[in-house]
Amino acid sequence: MDAPKQSQPFSTVLADNNRMLHDIYTDCKDVMFREFSIGDTTDAFVVYIDGLVNVELLDQHVIRPLLELPAEASGDITSERLASILTLSLVLEHDALEDAIACLSNGCGLLVIDGMKQGISIGLAKWEKRSIEEPGAEAVVRGPREGFTETISVNTAMIRRKIKTPSLKMVPYYLGRHTRTEVLISFIDGIAEPSLIEEVRERIESIDIDGILESGYIEGLIEDNPFSPFPQIQVTERPDVVSASLLEGRVAILVDGTPFVLIAPATLFTMLQSPEDYYQRFLIGTFIRWLRYLFFIITLILPSLYVAIMTFHQEMVPTSLLLSIAKSREDIPFPALVEALLMEISFEALREAGVRLPRQVGAAVSIVGALVIGQAATSAGLVSAPMVMVVAITGIASFMMPQYSSGIAIRMLRFPIMVLSGMLGLLGLMLGVIVVVIHLCSLRSVGIPYLQPLAPMKGSELKDVLVRAPIWMMRTRPYLSKKAPNKTRVADGQKPGPPQGNESP
Repeated sequence: MDAPKQSQPFSTVLADNNRMLHDIYTDCKDVMFREFSIGDTTDAFVVYIDGLVNVELLDQHVIRPLLELPAEASGDITSERLASILTLSLVLEHDALEDAIACLSNGCGLLVIDGMKQGISIGLAKWEKRSIEEPGAEAVVRGPREGFTETISVNTAMIRRKIKTPSLKMVPYYLGRHTRTEVLISFIDGIAEPSLIEEVRERIESIDIDGILESGYIEGLIEDNPFSPFPQIQVTERPDVVSASLLEGRVAILVDGTPFVLIAPATLFTMLQSPEDYYQRFLIGTFIRWLRYLFFIITLILPSLYVAIMTFHQEMVPTSLLLSIAKSREDIPFPALVEALLMEISFEALREAGVRLPRQVGAAVSIVGALVIGQAATSAGLVSAPMVMVVAITGIASFMMPQYSSGIAIRMLRFPIMVLSGMLGLLGLMLGVIVVVIHLCSLRSVGIPYLQPLAPMKGSELKDVLVRAPIWMMRTRPYLSKKAPNKTRVADGQKPGPPQGNESP
C-alpha cells in the first residue's frame, strides 16, 4: 500500500492515524510511538522525536495526567477538557497531518486520541545548544561580549533584551521543502521604511529550494548582483550590531541553525565600520576609522603600485632608495610581477591554512610559516627583501577589515589589478581602480546604492562616514529611502557641557 500523503486530514479512527504516521515515518528509528489508555476506556498514543523532546516533561505533564484520569471522566475527551488536564502552556490543535508533522519536526510531542479528528501538538522542545560566547571574528576591546548562537529563540531573546519596544517585529517564514528552516525578518515598525520591508519580504517569499542550512543560502538568493566580489548583505554574530542596524531602519534576517544574522541594506561604509567606533570617544573612533580607510587603500593597491613603479617608472623612486632596491634584486631571476604573485599567493595560502587548521596550531603555522618562507625565499634569491616587506605590510593592512567577507573581496581584487600594473604600469593601476569604482557605483543592496551616502551624496550623513561624529550630533537616521517614517534619532539640546548660569563666583 502507498504511503499516505502528509496533507491528509486526521481520522476519527485511532488505528488509521497510527498507520498513517507509521507509514510516513518508515525506517525512522528516532521517531518514538507510545501507546496507552486514558482511564482504561479511551485509547491514545503519543509520537515524538528522540533527542528533540523533553521526555521527563512528556511523562509528567501529558501521559501521567491522562493515565490517572478517572474512567467516568475519560469517556468523552474534548479539546476543551484537554486544555484543563494538560498543565502546559503550548498546546495546539491540528486538523491536517502536514501541520502536525511540522510541529513534530520542531520538537513538539504529538498526542492523538481515539474519536478526535484533530492531533494535539504539545510544546516540549529540548535539545543541546551552545552557550553564549564572544564572537571570535568580531572581537572588540570595549563593548558587549555576547554573540549569537545556533538557536533562533536565543538569538531573538538577545535582540529583545536590547530593544524592548513592541514595535520590534519578527515575521516568520519556513523555507526549504525538506528542511523547513525557520527564517525571521526583523524590523522596527515606524522606523524601517515600508517599501524596504516589502522588498525584503518579496525576495524571501520568492525562495524555492529543497533546503536552507545556513544564512549564506539566503544571502546568495536575495542579493542584487551575485557575480560581484563585494558582499551586498552585511553578516554579523553580534546582537549589538543587529540592534544598532534595526534602530537605523535596516532589516535583519535571522536563520535557525546559524549564529550569523543578515542585515540589509548594506553599504561599503557599513562594511568598513566596527561596533567599537561608537563605544569609544568620538575622536578616537574618527582616528581609527581614518586608519582603517588608509589601510583599505593600502590593501588594494600597494603591491600593484610597487610592481608598476619597479617595472615601468623607476624614475619616481629617490636615487638612494632605487640603488638599495636594485642591489637587493640583482640576483632575483623573476620580474617584479612574478615575484609579487609568488609572495601574495604564498601568503594567502598560509592565511587559509591557519584558519582551517586546529586552533591550537593554526596561529603558530601561519606566523612561523610566513617567517620561515619569507626568510628562505629571500636567502634563496627567489624574492627580494623589499617585496617581502610590501607583502607583509599589505597582509597586516588586510587584517584591519572589520568584515571578513569584505576583506576577502579586496584580497581577490588585488590580483587582477597587480597583473594590469605589471603589464601597463601606473596606467594599468589607474585602469583597475577606475573599474572597481565604476562597479561600486553601479552596485546596489536591496535597491539602495552601495556607495550611499557618498554617491549619491547625502551631506548630512557624511558625519558618520568620513568621521565618527559625537552621538549628540547624529540627530537623524541614515537616508535609506525617501520616506523614512521616523528619522529623528537624538533630540535637540543633548550636547554635553557645564550647566549654564551656575558658574562659581
